[in-house]
Amino acid sequence: MSESILLAALWGVAANILAMVPSRDNHWSRAYLLIACGIPILGFVTMQHGPVVGLIVLLGGMSILRWPVVYLGRWVRSRLD
Repeated sequence: MSESILLAALWGVAANILAMVPSRDNHWSRAYLLIACGIPILGFVTMQHGPVVGLIVLLGGMSILRWPVVYLGRWVRSRLD
């Protein structure tokens, strides 16, 4: 297994562990940390394995961090209206 896939899997495990721990700010500070760590990992996966695997990892990350994606979509939609 390559390093990039291993890093993406560890990111997913860390995201699930962080989601299980209670938080006062509804996990937003952890989401920002996961996004900041996940973007370089996504680029590394895409560089090593190509855009199809990169899109699969992106969809996996989006399924874990779905609320930031929902709020981003709402913000973009409000800017376009």
